[in-house]
Amino acid sequence: MSVTAPRFLNRRQTLIGLAAASQIAATPQDRVVTVLGDSITAGLGLPARDAMPAQLQAALTRMNVFARVRAAGVSGDTSGGGLARVNFSVPPDTALCVVALGGNDLLQGIEPRVTKANLRAILLRLRSRRIGVVLVGVGAPPLIGAAYAREFNAVYPALAREFSIPLYPNILAGVGGSRQLMQGDGIHPNAAGARIIGDRLAPLVAQALKARPLRTAAR
Repeated sequence: MSVTAPRFLNRRQTLIGLAAASQIAATPQDRVVTVLGDSITAGLGLPARDAMPAQLQAALTRMNVFARVRAAGVSGDTSGGGLARVNFSVPPDTALCVVALGGNDLLQGIEPRVTKANLRAILLRLRSRRIGVVLVGVGAPPLIGAAYAREFNAVYPALAREFSIPLYPNILAGVGGSRQLMQGDGIHPNAAGARIIGDRLAPLVAQALKARPLRTAAR
């Protein structure tokens, strides 16, 4: 999800930064978790230390889970944007990818079948690379249209069942709608909200990492 503001990096600059970050190898004891997403993953409006990926890292550390969380969010990305860059933005040493896309599809009114097809293609690419996945959904409110909301909200559980992957149903669960936890735009979490997301997502990520076999050879 995105709000345009001149103080934030443009898409090309962000992609260049992601490419540089992906060249930083994790230490042998770390498992790499790449968070592929939009402006919530990119930490729009927040310093990097307060954004959701950093909060997920901190939560995993408190759980004594050895992992390095890499942010791979691009503000404004739809599921189609994520599909276009998944091979580029998710580096080969990734053990687990948190796929958190769809918020901008919802804001733009993209057909749920298109969102589902894009997410499915992302999951197929990650599976072909033997990268584990935690899928993070987005909750569509009924006020945008009950039929659309039903169809959109069904996308994530259906994909989780098809691919037998863990699902965090709604990235803004317990956060969205709260003035204390959201920024002024009402779309993006503030630091306190991002911490709640990271804390709630961490057990699912830890469990998914535990299920992944250790790999020592690069692809």
